[in-house]
Amino acid sequence: MKQKYIDIILFLAVVILAAFGLLMIYSSSSIWAAYKFNDAFKFIKAQGLFYIVGIIFMLVISKIDYRLYKKKANLIIGICFILLVLVLIPGIGTVRNGSRSWFGLGGFGIQPSEFAKIGLIIFVSKYLATNNKEIRNIKKGVLPIIGVILLFFGLIMLEPDFGTGMVIVLTLVCILFISGVKLSFFLKIGCAGLLGIVALIIVAPYRMARIVSFLNPWTDPLGSGFQIIQSLYAIGPGGLLGMGFGNSIQKHFYLPEPQTDFIFSIISEEFGFLGVLIVCFFFFIIFYRSLKIAMQQEDLFAKYLVFGLAFGILIQAILNLCVVVGLIPVTGVTLPFLSYGGSSLLVSMASVGIILNVSRNN
Repeated sequence: MKQKYIDIILFLAVVILAAFGLLMIYSSSSIWAAYKFNDAFKFIKAQGLFYIVGIIFMLVISKIDYRLYKKKANLIIGICFILLVLVLIPGIGTVRNGSRSWFGLGGFGIQPSEFAKIGLIIFVSKYLATNNKEIRNIKKGVLPIIGVILLFFGLIMLEPDFGTGMVIVLTLVCILFISGVKLSFFLKIGCAGLLGIVALIIVAPYRMARIVSFLNPWTDPLGSGFQIIQSLYAIGPGGLLGMGFGNSIQKHFYLPEPQTDFIFSIISEEFGFLGVLIVCFFFFIIFYRSLKIAMQQEDLFAKYLVFGLAFGILIQAILNLCVVVGLIPVTGVTLPFLSYGGSSLLVSMASVGIILNVSRNN
C-alpha cells in the first residue's frame, strides 16, 4: 500500500536530536574556537550549514524511490570503492589526526568511508534479496559477500580508520544474521574476527597503547589515557540534572576537541543523567520507528535496507557511548546527529531519508 506521508515521528526525532547537537557543539567548542580561531561560533556555523543542507537532503531523498538504489547498487558500490582508493593517494587524500581518510574541499572535509557505509548496506541488501534461496549455502551464498565486505574493510584499515571499519562490519553482520545465515557461521567468523583484531592491535603500537589505557588509563594519564580520564571527570560531576548549559569545566582545554567524539561527555556534564536519558530516548525512538518500518515491508530488499541503515546508526551510537564511559577502548567513532562533522551528519540524515522513503510503502 502506497502511503502519501513519511513517518513524521521518525523525521521529528532526527530533526530535534540534530538541533540539540548544534546546541551542544556550540557549548563544547566555543572556548576552544575563540582561543584558536578568534571566533567562538566557528564550529557551530559550519555544522549549522550542514544541518540545513542535511534536512533538505533528507527530505529530497525521502522522495526518491528506494528501488532505484537496487538498480544502481553496483554503480554505487563501484563509486565508493574508487573514492576509498583515491583517498589513500598522497596529494589527493588529506591526513587528519594521523588518518588519511579525508578529501579536503576548502575549509571542509569529506570522508568517503562514511558514504561507503550506505553503499555497502545497499549492495549487501540487494545481494541478499537476490540470492535469498542460496543464503544457507555458506560457500555459494555467503562467502562471496564476505569477500566484498573484507575488501572494503581492508581499504578503510589502510587509512587507518578502525572505528568506521568496525561499524561497517558489525552492521553488515547484523544484516546477514537477520537474512537467515546459519548461527554456526557467526560463531566461526566471530573467532576469526577476534584473531584479526588481535593481529591489528599487534601491528599498530598505538592500538596497544589504547588497550592498555582502557584497562588502566592511569598508566599513562598524560598520554594514551588522557582522553578517557578527562571524559570520566566530565561525566562524574554531572549528577542528576547536570551543571547547567554552558557550565562545563572539561571543555576549558581539558578534554581535547570535545565537540567531536566526546561530545556526550559534555552533555552528561551539563545536563546530567536526565540529559543522558533524553538523548538515549531519542536514539531509541529512531531505532524503534525504523524497525517498525522494516517489519512492515514485504519486499526483501526494502526490509534488509532499513534494517541495515537502522543498525548502522544504533551500532555507531552504542560504540561511541561505550568509549565515552570507558567500557571499550577509544575507537574514534562519532555520535550520530550530535558530534561535529559534516560527513557524519549528512550520511546519518541520508540514511534516515532512505528509511522515510521506504516508510511510504506499507
